[in-house]
Amino acid sequence: MQTPPRLVVGLGNPGADYSETRHNAGFWFCERLARELDTRFAVESRFHGRVAQARAVGIWLLQPQTFMNRSGQSVGAFIRFHRIQPAEILVVHDELDIPPGDLRLKFGGGLGGHNGLKDITAHLGTQDYWRLRVGIGHPGDRNIVANYVLKPPRREEQEQIDGALDRALLAWPLIAKGDWNAALNYANTRHTKPPAPSEKS
Repeated sequence: MQTPPRLVVGLGNPGADYSETRHNAGFWFCERLARELDTRFAVESRFHGRVAQARAVGIWLLQPQTFMNRSGQSVGAFIRFHRIQPAEILVVHDELDIPPGDLRLKFGGGLGGHNGLKDITAHLGTQDYWRLRVGIGHPGDRNIVANYVLKPPRREEQEQIDGALDRALLAWPLIAKGDWNAALNYANTRHTKPPAPSEKS
């Protein structure tokens, strides 16, 4: 599939109380990408979120401000207005089942119990959209997951997550042109260097 994304959605919870918590890994990526694309977020109440546009590359960035379990309200409103298809969406979110420092890029598939993905899927009517899963690790006890994702990572975990987000930015040029196979191969393996020139062909 070589359809470039038109919308990148970063998942998280709004407000200073949540800004440093694990559940906001999607927000963290979108903020880095906005700087990379030299654009800024502005509140768009009709879309229940913060929106940035990189006109030069035809990309929208969206940070829903509806809290995680209602993320679909924001995404649904945005794609209906701009006539964006599910396959043109990349959702970036925290992932319990992946250790800090790892990424997984995938299309469709299960939702892994993620409430943000569940609500987006309900509003889209399909699971067939791209996801970039940012590993935050699992606390080991499902009963404390809700508290775990709403706490900041430990320092060493934060460093690993930051490294993964840096790697995701290195993969961005591949994603932006719809070279999903190359982006997947790069993002899903730990690297410290940009993709080789041959991967960008």
